[in-house]
Amino acid sequence: MQGRTKGNAQGIDVSHYQGDIDWKKVAGSGITFAFVKATEGETYKDPTFMRNAAGAADAGLLAGAYHFLKATSAAAARREAQFFYQTASQAAKLLLPPVMDYETNPGNLSDANMNAVARAFLEETVRLFGVEPILYTGNAFANHFDTTIGSYSLWIARYNASTPPDNAKAWTKWTFWQYSDGSSGGTLPSGSRKVAGINGNVDLNEYAGTKEDLLRAYGKEEDQPMTDAEKQQMEELGERIAALEKHVNMSGDQTPPGWTKTSASAAMKAGIITSVNDKGMPEFITIQMLYNAGLCNAELIKFFKEFSADTRKAIEELLKK
Repeated sequence: MQGRTKGNAQGIDVSHYQGDIDWKKVAGSGITFAFVKATEGETYKDPTFMRNAAGAADAGLLAGAYHFLKATSAAAARREAQFFYQTASQAAKLLLPPVMDYETNPGNLSDANMNAVARAFLEETVRLFGVEPILYTGNAFANHFDTTIGSYSLWIARYNASTPPDNAKAWTKWTFWQYSDGSSGGTLPSGSRKVAGINGNVDLNEYAGTKEDLLRAYGKEEDQPMTDAEKQQMEELGERIAALEKHVNMSGDQTPPGWTKTSASAAMKAGIITSVNDKGMPEFITIQMLYNAGLCNAELIKFFKEFSADTRKAIEELLKK
C-alpha cells in the first residue's frame, strides 16, 4: 500500500484509556480528526464516549465513532451494529463515517465465517446510519477479508516509521493509517508522538489526503473550502443577479398590462415561474420583465403565445422593439 505523504491530515483515536482530554489543546497541536470509541460487543458502552465526541467536535475536529466487534455469528454482528447505532446516534456533530473495529477472532472462525460476520455488521450499519462505514483492522489481520469487503474504506494499523502496510486481498490502499500507538511506530510531522491535551500515549493516524481533502470528503458543505472556479462562478452569478434586479425592480405604482395576469398565472402552473407579489397580482414576474431580462428564449415565447390572442399580440409587440 501507499506510504505517508507530507501534508496529509493528522488524527488520533481515543477511548476511556486516555482519561480526561483537553480537546482545544489537541486541536491546537495540528490534529484534524479523531475517532472515538463508542461501544464493544452487545452491551459495553465506553464511559467517555459522549464527552469525547462532543469535545472533539466542539474543538473543530472532524469526529467519528467506532465499535469493537466481538461477534462470532452474523446474527450477533447485526445486534452489535444495532447497539452501536443506538449509542453513536446520541452524539451530535459526528461527521466521519462509523467504524467497525474487527481485529480479533475470539470464536476461531474460518475466513469465510469471518467475512459473513463482517458483512452482516457492515450491511446493518449502512442500513441504520445511512452511510458506508469504515473497516479498521491490523496489517496481518486484513488478509482474513475477501474482495466482497474491499468496497469499504480501510483504516489499517501498522506501527512503523517508514514501511507502509502490506497489500491485502481486499485492499491495495488505505484511507486511514494508524501508524503509531504513541510509544512505537511513526511520529507526527513535528517528530514527536505526544499530543498536547492528552496525558500519556494515544494512537496516531494519518488520512490519505490533506486537511482540505478530508473536509471535502467528510465535512459539512459549509465547512468545505471553495475552489477558485467556484469563487469565479459565485462572482458571475452575483453580477447576473444584480443585472436582473435592474429589470425586475419595478415600483409599486406601476401597473402591468392586463394580458400579463393570464400568461404569468399559466406560467406559474407550468412551473416556469414560481412567485407573484404579495397582493396576488403578477406585478414583478411578468412576460415584460422576462423579456427585458433576456429570459424569453424561443421556447418560452412559443409557450406564452399559445395562451390567448391578447398574449400573442403582446409578445409580438415586444419582438418588434
